[in-house]
Amino acid sequence: MFNRKQKHILLKFFSMFSVVRGYNVLMVVVAQYVTAVYILAHDKPIRQVIFDENLLMLVLASSATIAGGYIINNFYDSEKDLINRPQKSMLDRLISQNTKLSFYFVLNLLAVIMASYVSFKAVVFFSLYIFGIWLYSHKLKKLPFVGNVISAILTIVPFFAIFIYYKNFEHVIFVHATYLILIVSMRELTKDLENITGDLAQNYKTIPIVYGEHYSKIMLTVLALLTLVPTYFLLTRYDVGHMTLFFYFTMVLLAVFVWLLWRSKTKKQYLILHNILKFIIVSGVFSVLLIDVDVVLNRLF
Repeated sequence: MFNRKQKHILLKFFSMFSVVRGYNVLMVVVAQYVTAVYILAHDKPIRQVIFDENLLMLVLASSATIAGGYIINNFYDSEKDLINRPQKSMLDRLISQNTKLSFYFVLNLLAVIMASYVSFKAVVFFSLYIFGIWLYSHKLKKLPFVGNVISAILTIVPFFAIFIYYKNFEHVIFVHATYLILIVSMRELTKDLENITGDLAQNYKTIPIVYGEHYSKIMLTVLALLTLVPTYFLLTRYDVGHMTLFFYFTMVLLAVFVWLLWRSKTKKQYLILHNILKFIIVSGVFSVLLIDVDVVLNRLF
């Protein structure tokens, strides 16, 4: 069906898509628009939000910055990934390091250009975001606690850009953000447990390496219990509509997570735990639509 040249081009495309984690970038785009339409700008007509050129530029700038972040992270972690993710690493290596770096600079330049369409403040915001991602990938991710906290913060920064743009300071948004930060922090620590072999080989000072797996499991259990605090407020103090189903379901999932955590010892078992947390994050994005199903249907149809 494909000749040799076409196959080579196709493999290069999939390699770059793998490096920039295209599926993650697309998910962030969806999450930003869902958050804007149904939480941050819930009082505006849906067409006005979707066709807002400034919002589009902020989303595209976020996407370019995140994709660039994955590239620079891949660049610094290339040796570690050979141990932790050998199959993915072999696919990623179809693209040369020089090509990756060139694409990294192009993406960051595009992010700044798109941010300039919105305002000078947006340019400063994304410039700092780009620097923060580089600093994390180059230095901070190797430090216990600091790396985990910075990673969680960098994950929610794209949503903070939309938050600032709409200037919506409702308390419920901060409670949702607290819940998200806790889940993302759990995911980062679980990834450290999953990648402990490669991190150890590359002298990364992650929490599992410095303090041990047992201490890491205690931390994860505490973080899981802390998610009950924002969950309690969201269920009792705020009207989240049918999204209550999501929070009840995730409480069960997190209980299963903790139960499995204390029985996990291998990379494969930690990968299952990592996927549970990824499922919670992704399902949380779409469960926002459940806050008011009637409003969703009316605004769409």
